[in-house]
Amino acid sequence: MSRNSPLMFLEFFAGGGMARLGLGARWSCAFANDFDPVKAATYRANFEDAAAHFHEGDVWTLDPADLPKGADLAWASSPCQDFSLAGGRAGLAGGKSSAFFGFWRLIEALGPDAPRCVVIENVSGLLTSRGGADFTALCAALARQGYGFGALEIDAARFVPQSRPRVFVIATRETPPARFIGDSPFQTRLVREAHARLPLELAARWVWWRGEAPAARNTDLASLLEADDAVAWHGSARTARLIELMSPLHRRRLAAVQASGVRSVGAVFKRMRVEDGVRVQRAEARFDGLAGCLRTPRGGSSRQTLIVVQGDSVHSRLVTGREAARLMGLPETYVTPASATSALHVMGDGVVVPVVAWLAAEILEPLLLPSSAALAAE
Repeated sequence: MSRNSPLMFLEFFAGGGMARLGLGARWSCAFANDFDPVKAATYRANFEDAAAHFHEGDVWTLDPADLPKGADLAWASSPCQDFSLAGGRAGLAGGKSSAFFGFWRLIEALGPDAPRCVVIENVSGLLTSRGGADFTALCAALARQGYGFGALEIDAARFVPQSRPRVFVIATRETPPARFIGDSPFQTRLVREAHARLPLELAARWVWWRGEAPAARNTDLASLLEADDAVAWHGSARTARLIELMSPLHRRRLAAVQASGVRSVGAVFKRMRVEDGVRVQRAEARFDGLAGCLRTPRGGSSRQTLIVVQGDSVHSRLVTGREAARLMGLPETYVTPASATSALHVMGDGVVVPVVAWLAAEILEPLLLPSSAALAAE
């Protein structure tokens, strides 16, 4: 393959196509699927060629014959609820996360025609679910198909103003050259502990994927927001109620921001906390320039609230669909669903575009296009 030839990939649980956007122009999508009608409609609205390769429906209904053979990469962002701290932590045995096995049976059926690389993206709970048993089961499945593998835990806050840690398992059937192995800022404690729990025969297949640290992020939450006069604000009573839900610690944080006199934007989530043995709802604010992790509106912490403070003036509102798209690193041209709830549904289940771009540039493209890597090294 020449260095200018597109790399072919398959995208499972594609959602709104964010992994595809992150991979970029060097990559050609030969197959994509998602079972969710809202996500499927969003994918079609953003990719003119969707009719040729997008399959709407449950991954379990797909036949191996539906898949192109000889792809360079399969990307899978399977449902994460059973790995998430906000979910039931049922692991791979859970009904939604077992969709992973619906995907994996297709890869197994391809045999020698299976993709050269596989990337599995999920919440960080994948590394610890059921005491690490689920991660071990995943690694065993990869090993049985001849893949070596390693994992990186990447917080999207290194790229966009959103705290969104995710684990990326990168597997390859080819022995990576030595230049791909080494230290990475994303070999976190959870990754190292997950590796340490693996049986020796699986640990022998482990790859410590390296990668240069990304450039410093130059945006913050405030820089991505809509103009004040273009959005709907809560009434004063609703904002006052939000403040009432704050614990003494968070009220002190709010008071300190007010005392500064500087316009500050914070992100607020409502959570259930246990205090003195009693479950109470709390509003927890952060003023560090980051949004909290975007979640689907039906999820554990529901829709994220913004609070804007300048002196005695305190206003609040919900994050918009377009703002959520920006927090996922999507371009302004990306078509979001008209409904804010639907837009946040797509964004909350998505993968951050610049994170995928970093993986493609640092690991996937140099690995799959060795001539490109050699030229870059000269």
